[in-house]
Amino acid sequence: MRLSNNLLYQNSVNKMLDGQQGVANAQERVTTGKKYLSTAESPAAYSQAALFTNKIQTNEQYTKNINQLNGRLETEESILQSINTTIQAARDLAISAGNGAMSNDDLKAKASELAELQKSLVSLMNSQSEDGKYIFSGYQDSTQTYSFNSGSGKYEYQGDQGQHSVTIAKGVDVKSSDNGFTTFEKVDARLNVTSNSGTPAGGITSGTVYVKNQADFDKFHQANYDLSPTATVADNSYQVEVLAGVNPGDPDTYTITHADGTPLNPAVTGEYTDEPIEFAGMEFKLAGAAPGTFDFTLEKPGKENVLNTMQNLITGLNSGLNGDALHDALADSLVQLQRASEQVVFTQAGLGARMIVVERVTDSNMALDINNKASKSDIVEVDMAQAISDLTKQETSLQASQATFGRLAKLSLFDYL
Repeated sequence: MRLSNNLLYQNSVNKMLDGQQGVANAQERVTTGKKYLSTAESPAAYSQAALFTNKIQTNEQYTKNINQLNGRLETEESILQSINTTIQAARDLAISAGNGAMSNDDLKAKASELAELQKSLVSLMNSQSEDGKYIFSGYQDSTQTYSFNSGSGKYEYQGDQGQHSVTIAKGVDVKSSDNGFTTFEKVDARLNVTSNSGTPAGGITSGTVYVKNQADFDKFHQANYDLSPTATVADNSYQVEVLAGVNPGDPDTYTITHADGTPLNPAVTGEYTDEPIEFAGMEFKLAGAAPGTFDFTLEKPGKENVLNTMQNLITGLNSGLNGDALHDALADSLVQLQRASEQVVFTQAGLGARMIVVERVTDSNMALDINNKASKSDIVEVDMAQAISDLTKQETSLQASQATFGRLAKLSLFDYL
């Protein structure tokens, strides 16, 4: 085959152009860090890399969610701590108000302090997030959590029982808030009787009944209160019956029965004197003579939020309560403030558990993110040492092509004549 000068030149130029293209491609891989410069070079690799890119982007959104969630949980934790501190301060005031040496003016001063604590508590329970949403209103977070009803004289919860959630990983949703119903409304009120004055009849002209030993009364109440929907007031009512002595000179006696006269088991009876009658943590002070009766009714178990507990105590201290009535008002407050504090602590515990979950999921997401980025890197990112080696090889090949072409270009038939 005869090689013409044109063919010789064309082949040499083509080799140099290929070499230049090889150098350009190798240089671009070094510069961009990409293993493949186009999808056509490896469609399968690009497809796999796209899947890992989606996972990485999803994980980035989870990270944003986690950061937002952490902010909300930390804010709520701080608010709950302040609420609990305020409740404990109110409880300390209630305890100090039980000092028998205090005058009415002293008790009114305590009421003023409690009113200031109540204002602080209202503000905390109506706390808003950075975007203006009420933290403890559940799904109704555009509605103020608590408002005062001047008609009933009570603070009323305006939210619902919903809890917002944030997705922080595939299949992992974490509650980002606690509603006020669970945190503040589910506080058991102190068990008591419906009326301290009861209903006297016959020779008993008046009387009072107060709970003096709460633990004993709670046991009696829980064991005997009829919670069935069909229960009537009489089903939860009891009677102290005072009977005259059978024979002249015999002491008068009393017996405590159900309102319909059914004896208790075991039977409760004793001698009726001027001393108070004590039964199941209650103390009865009766006036009058036998025969006569004194009826009392157990109060239905209920719930009371801490704002109304404080409101009742403030009203009681300002109204000049004393003696057994003051003792009863303080007992209501102390029991319910303690239970309110316990409910807040319970909510804090649940909040802490969620924060631990968030921390562990964060660690897991970070590990997955590292693995996804490493896998994507293995597929589409160039090995820099190999890329530099390829670039050097391409440059050397191009230089050799150029040098050879230069020598061939100088050849002439006359060089051999």
